[in-house]
Amino acid sequence: MLICGLQKTTLLDFPGHVAATIFTGGCNFRCPFCHNGDLLTPDSFPPEQIFSEKEVLDFLQKRKTVLDGVCLTGGEPTLQPDLPDFIRRIKSLGLLVKLDTNGSRPDVLRSLLDERLPDYIAMDIKSSPKGYEQAAGIKFFRDDRKENAGLCPADIDESIRLLRNADVPYEFRTTVVRELHREEDFLAIGKWLAGARAYFLQSYRDSEQVPERRFSSYKKEEMEHFRRLLLPFIPSASLRGVD
Repeated sequence: MLICGLQKTTLLDFPGHVAATIFTGGCNFRCPFCHNGDLLTPDSFPPEQIFSEKEVLDFLQKRKTVLDGVCLTGGEPTLQPDLPDFIRRIKSLGLLVKLDTNGSRPDVLRSLLDERLPDYIAMDIKSSPKGYEQAAGIKFFRDDRKENAGLCPADIDESIRLLRNADVPYEFRTTVVRELHREEDFLAIGKWLAGARAYFLQSYRDSEQVPERRFSSYKKEEMEHFRRLLLPFIPSASLRGVD
């Protein structure tokens, strides 16, 4: 595991639980509004700031009577080849595990779900299908052939399908950016995720870690308008972190 950050306590990252947050390095998306832009290219990450698995597990062992669980985020955790084993080791301490993912690796997600390793999964929905490439900062292969070894729209569709059919609690969420999202995007997302168990709209917040400092957030009343547009398709649609 390439671990580039550890937040020792959070009440926000794992709904309903006191948790620690572990940040993995590396991501296959290049979202221009990413708040963890320093984790995108782990090769340039200062070696002295990288945590060993032993350091993190020793910390969790000491704190397991205080913590309920761990949130694994990034970067993109599913890029880590030893992710399943790392989750097993965390769960052996009696801790719950929440996984944050961009949904780009449904094969990994399927394997984790088959073994019932995560206790909660949050998947980012970057935009409507039409706006996905711009929001994710990447180009998809359009023929969906796996020999391309690249990302394709079917990967996102499959991850959505896996979560919707899973027994594990999940949520979908979109970080809403004024310069990237419009009313028509949320109408399309509503149809795409229709009937989802949980879907959150969260406001973009500026940060020094954002790769491109050219974005802004919508006002609360505008976010509420987007939420209302979603309700006929996703009755669970909610706002999160909207002032």
